[in-house]
Amino acid sequence: MKAPAIINNVVTWALPYWTRGQAGRETPPDLFRVLYYGWLVAFTLKLLGSAWDVSWHFMWLRDDLAPPHLLNSAGTALALGLTIVHGYTGYGVDRLALRLIQWGTGVFLVAVPLDLINHRVNGLDITSWSPSHMMLYTGTFFMIAGVVRGWFMGAPAGRRRTVVLGAFLAFFLENLHFPEQHQEYGILSIGAWDNNAVYAEPTLLRFAADQMGRPVDRAMMTAFSLPVPDFLYPVYAVVGGVSVLVVARMLIGRFGAATLVAASYVGFRVLIWPLLTVGGFPPSAVPFFLVAGGLCVDLAFAVRLAPVRAVVGAALATAAVYGALVAQSAVMGQVYAALKGQTGLLGAPPLATSSAVWAGVGLMTAWLACEWYATRRQPAAVPVGAPAPL
Repeated sequence: MKAPAIINNVVTWALPYWTRGQAGRETPPDLFRVLYYGWLVAFTLKLLGSAWDVSWHFMWLRDDLAPPHLLNSAGTALALGLTIVHGYTGYGVDRLALRLIQWGTGVFLVAVPLDLINHRVNGLDITSWSPSHMMLYTGTFFMIAGVVRGWFMGAPAGRRRTVVLGAFLAFFLENLHFPEQHQEYGILSIGAWDNNAVYAEPTLLRFAADQMGRPVDRAMMTAFSLPVPDFLYPVYAVVGGVSVLVVARMLIGRFGAATLVAASYVGFRVLIWPLLTVGGFPPSAVPFFLVAGGLCVDLAFAVRLAPVRAVVGAALATAAVYGALVAQSAVMGQVYAALKGQTGLLGAPPLATSSAVWAGVGLMTAWLACEWYATRRQPAAVPVGAPAPL
């Protein structure tokens, strides 16, 4: 079938649905699937762009039209289109899901020009933890949260519902973990420097050094590659990353859900690692510890009392994540010694082990909040073949 005929068929199918309506209106099953498969495509494009983005910026001087940005922009454009469809027609979402999607998309679109202005004023600003970058993650956070709710409330029960819900939650985990990649790339870049190998192009190093008012030396490389305190990486991973896995286990409601969501994200990172490095881009450490955290979350749900489950689970997951990070750091040292800077997958950023207490308390607090919300804030059904509430 030729392209004009395909476009005509799509328009003929979609046009009758383009009517004004309130969020929560009854949605035909075929339209519901098209909308949420569209979200899968949008998030996949954004995932591919973001996966390439950090590696790109550890090699090249920043470029607004860099290929990773274009990939991400394609996903954002599709997400904006879907947001408009949900908002105008009211199909496929309840009121809360729609508000989350709209606010998330709005925050993201406001953050884009602010980030461009920030780079014009402040120069490189490579750190993933800058305010304008955090606005981008926050917008995507609410956007995916709305999509997760919309799919959870509207998808009919069955394997497809579970698999797609798991995929959306894996996208959610990737977005939340994204700023941590700065340290995951940074630690291997410093190790390469120590072994007389440099991943970044000379123009990028010179630009960064001039911005810091320093020569191109190890101190500059450290400030460039690891610009945040050592405790931030493990505490954020435990409180933020493991909390997402707790929510995944609650929403999917099956043993192994948290582990599979974590393994899906980690598996993607393992898959793209050789694609990037073969292409000449810098390597990164891979957060295998998230799988250990997910397994502990699944095991903790064997405890029936919610408060006890949160306390026990937080302790288990925190110990597992910090233990896995210690093991990855040890392996990284052996890799450096054996391969002289040609680093592998098991590196880990610097670890402030004393921060485990604060990480555990933060995770326990977040977990208890999730348990409270799950028991006191049951979602209302929407007329799209909704499953039983959480």
